Amino acid sequence: MSLAPITIAIHTFGREVRDDLVRDVRAGLGADPKSLPPRWFYDERGSELFEAITRLPEYYQTRTETAILKASAQDIVARVRPEALVELGAGSAEKTRLLIEPAIRDRLSCFVPFDISEAFLQQAARRLATDFPGLAVYAVVGDFSMHVDRVPRHGQQLVAFLGSTIGNFDDDQRARFLSQVRDLLRPGDAFVLGVDLVKDEDELVAAYDDPAGVTAEFNLNVLRVLNRELGADFDLAAFEHVAGFDRERSRIEMRLRARTPQRVTIPEAEMVVDFAAGETLLTEISVKFTRDSIQRELEASGLALARWYADPRDRFAVCLSAPTS
Repeated sequence: MSLAPITIAIHTFGREVRDDLVRDVRAGLGADPKSLPPRWFYDERGSELFEAITRLPEYYQTRTETAILKASAQDIVARVRPEALVELGAGSAEKTRLLIEPAIRDRLSCFVPFDISEAFLQQAARRLATDFPGLAVYAVVGDFSMHVDRVPRHGQQLVAFLGSTIGNFDDDQRARFLSQVRDLLRPGDAFVLGVDLVKDEDELVAAYDDPAGVTAEFNLNVLRVLNRELGADFDLAAFEHVAGFDRERSRIEMRLRARTPQRVTIPEAEMVVDFAAGETLLTEISVKFTRDSIQRELEASGLALARWYADPRDRFAVCLSAPTS
């Protein structure tokens, strides 16, 4: 049995990534209040931790979205009939297999997983090429903020962005991202998006503050990245994970809170950063949507909502959209 070819295109080169990290650290840790973009969670260890989070009983998002995709994948594929499937933020691409399986029986010939973790992406690409003989895999290592326009085109395509990762962007970032996705699409193409919906606050918070501490470990991983990449001297035990829901902004906020006053040196960023006891560092947001709110954002970016697939309890939705012109 011959395997389909695998191509790994790397668009985050070492110096560029280091410069981006330094820039984000200087901007975020030099601000008041302090923050860091969630992209820096996802080194190989961070990607593994996130996969572990998706298997937690409190983290309803993954299993709910998976159930929706199992029920809707055939309909999505029949409506689009893609020759190529592009997944932005692919991770392990486990859920995407639900779209690949019916699509490859039609005319799908290429899968393009896009993710920031090269090692994790290589593993996923090799597994997919082995499991789907004849499917070409063109893996792109890149960052949403810079490299979406470098996604290659291999015919009529379905672009997927699952897991409600779009909730990690603030309003301006979401608008830019959806516009970039729209620019990838031609007539006949489509975009499938997973969105987490507004629901009971206790259920929301529990998904980001599990009793096993996996999410806390994931949150602290950003400090490990800074220690390793920039020579910082963060004491991870001096910070604790906190998560809460901001009703006004309809979003979960994940933070790291300093247990005691401390001073952190970050040599590669040429910074010394002071934390007061109880001071927090915002590391991630996760916006929760309604059907109306996400439909307005899609329309503002030139995308028309074509189908809405939700679970019976309306906890999560997968929406299919197409370019309006």
